[in-house]
Amino acid sequence: MALILTTLLTGLFLLALAAPLLWNGKAVGPFVRSFPRSRRAATLTVVIAAVWTLYRITQLGEADFGNYKMPLLIAFAALAILSFRYVPDFLSVRGTAALTLLVADVLLSSAYMQYDLPQRLFLVGLVYVAILLALYLAVCPYRARDFFNWLFSTSNRPRTLGIILGTYGLVLTVISLTY
Repeated sequence: MALILTTLLTGLFLLALAAPLLWNGKAVGPFVRSFPRSRRAATLTVVIAAVWTLYRITQLGEADFGNYKMPLLIAFAALAILSFRYVPDFLSVRGTAALTLLVADVLLSSAYMQYDLPQRLFLVGLVYVAILLALYLAVCPYRARDFFNWLFSTSNRPRTLGIILGTYGLVLTVISLTY
């Protein structure tokens, strides 16, 4: 993908993420608080991450353990299936972390060797923060529950986070359309 397109899509995603936080209706808090232990969200995120990972495994070359595609496919498919049985708690957070890492690869690939474009810095900085957050939450997924409880304990915090995400999304959107 082109850097302009990935920057625009990331900016629009942040704007879409900020909208419910800015609105902060009665349904937003309970919906977000239920996410870490949601069985539906776990199924959705883990299945998407597993299919994407299995696809990536089929595309491996010899230098990237391509000679071991079948054992890797079996191992990762078993890992995805067994995670529902043995680690169901906070599985949606882990699935989201895996998806974040997979999306980060696409975003960083689009910014590779694009040193002269200003949107690269804004996009790559956000992606690195997202990678750090995804790795942290993959290890300590219960922290997402704690964060959501803290976030929705007052009515101003979700709006403040929505303003921050919306502003950065707007910056990414405008910068992708102007350069």
